[in-house]
Amino acid sequence: MSDQAARRAGPIVVATAGGPHPWIVVNALADAFGDVVVIQEGGEPRSTLVRRRARRFGWWNALGQAGTMAWSVIGKRLARRRIDALIAVNGLNPSPRPGQTVVDVSSVNAPQFIGEIARLKPAVLFLVGCRMLKAETLTAIPCPVLNYHAGITPKYRGMNGGYYAMAEGDAENFGGTVHLVDPGVDTGGVLYQAHGAPAPDDDILTYAYRQAAISRDICVQSVRDALGGNLRVIDPRLPSKQWFHPTIWRYVWTGVTKGVW
Repeated sequence: MSDQAARRAGPIVVATAGGPHPWIVVNALADAFGDVVVIQEGGEPRSTLVRRRARRFGWWNALGQAGTMAWSVIGKRLARRRIDALIAVNGLNPSPRPGQTVVDVSSVNAPQFIGEIARLKPAVLFLVGCRMLKAETLTAIPCPVLNYHAGITPKYRGMNGGYYAMAEGDAENFGGTVHLVDPGVDTGGVLYQAHGAPAPDDDILTYAYRQAAISRDICVQSVRDALGGNLRVIDPRLPSKQWFHPTIWRYVWTGVTKGVW
């Protein structure tokens, strides 16, 4: 029986803030299951993120993290040829397809999002590259909620999981995870993990593309399991730590001393 025939009543809904890596996953799901409905939230202003980080880590670290985020934006333009080659070799599609159903909301925690979930009555909600769901949002969703995380959890929760695995000399834990969603930061039960190896010329600008490429199959399988009522949690037997954007000076120091950029 095909995935489309086996689907329960209700669509597959993906919540995302958009961007190349999420669209790689969305398109992999669409290839496997037919049309999916995408709810796309608006981006959070960079200044809001910096102020929030400053309250938690102090302005020195927050500005250092902002420096690395700015480099990522600029650097991806400079790395366009490498990124295009990675996309071509791996058969990735990092853009919305013509005709893709997209519903725009301000935030996945806004009342409009809850209203769309109530209207669509999804069989499964899959998160990829969006804000954390608040506890009250999560409790209002009556279907399984899964998340693709670009990192191996729980060891590399939060940001830049691929980069930190390499920076920590832990290449065996370079990859991606699909997990159940709970109110924590990537703390939900692990369903699947995909491990792989970056290419010699990969860096913080391309790791997420590589991780999305090797994680497409586990994203599809986790949704297939959810549709069939066969979700099973595994224990990776790893320590748990949340990571944030590296400061620009830590990023440069790691690049110079370890060759990890």
